[in-house]
Amino acid sequence: MATVDTLRNNLIDKLLTISNKEYLQALNQLVEKSAVDNDVVNLTKEQILMLQLSDKDIEANRLISQEQLDKNDLEWLRGK
Repeated sequence: MATVDTLRNNLIDKLLTISNKEYLQALNQLVEKSAVDNDVVNLTKEQILMLQLSDKDIEANRLISQEQLDKNDLEWLRGK
């Protein structure tokens, strides 16, 4: 699957070839109306609690590396 940067660059390349003003205006409106930067994400009480617990884990240095997590997952999947 393409990365965000690859997708963005491909879109830019295609946009540069479009000369139809109405088409470009329609695309511009679509992009402006779907901008996610202004969206507010409302978290549930449970999600906020989980984030607070995560912060406490980080402060207490209760961390695990991705490598160790993957190893633990494999062991669990194998029934150990």
